[in-house]
Amino acid sequence: MATDFGAIELNRRQQSMLDLVKEQGFVSVEELAQHFAVTSQTIRRDINDLCGAGLLRRYHGGAGLPSSVENVAYQARQILNFDAKVRIAEAMAARIPNQASLYMTLGTTTEEVARALRDHRGLRVITNNLNVASVLAENPGCEVIVAGGVVRHRDRGITGEATIDFVQQFKVDYAVMGISGIEADGTLLDFDYREVRVLQIIMNNARSVLLGADHSKFGRNALVRVGELSEISELFTDAQPPVAIRRLLNENGTRLVVAEA
Repeated sequence: MATDFGAIELNRRQQSMLDLVKEQGFVSVEELAQHFAVTSQTIRRDINDLCGAGLLRRYHGGAGLPSSVENVAYQARQILNFDAKVRIAEAMAARIPNQASLYMTLGTTTEEVARALRDHRGLRVITNNLNVASVLAENPGCEVIVAGGVVRHRDRGITGEATIDFVQQFKVDYAVMGISGIEADGTLLDFDYREVRVLQIIMNNARSVLLGADHSKFGRNALVRVGELSEISELFTDAQPPVAIRRLLNENGTRLVVAEA
């Protein structure tokens, strides 16, 4: 089924192209044409569409990932691996009991977790994500506490010094978070250093840290170091992680939940 994104429609081939580029970092036009058994002209049109949407960057002879200093646009992230994010979110929500306190961070995966929590009761949720707050405010069995700070227009996330001061006041049962990238050595990465400071405080003030990351996040580059995979209590994803990541999870006793299709 094709996915609508503004003026373009991502078909199955284009979705698969994105996955290949995320796995390899760069793929040539010739490789893609051979892989999908289509012409080079078809592949170039696909690349133009995906680059126009901010999902890929065009390089000589092929396409690669966008820069490690800038994240994919929020509207594009909303549709990337959407089905996988829904499965991950449902698994994370099933892990969270009623009558729990939790932080919920910025990110499209976390927003899907909020939707999956709409039937929970007795939750007390602290968040700097206005999209999460809007979803959970519809649940009469949930109390939502919103952090102060500067609202980002692109994704309705709240950041800044006021946000940092606010989140430091709480100690919660669960931190529900997403991430931009996980390197093979277990380093957790993100793009915005202001957002990272909030994430680090949240991780330090939660009894259990639940990380949701679809398969595209493994090996993905980003500029700012958040922490290490060893600081995560449970990792929720949609496919088996690379061998190096699985080894780290085993060594650190981090629970792995794979929400496969």
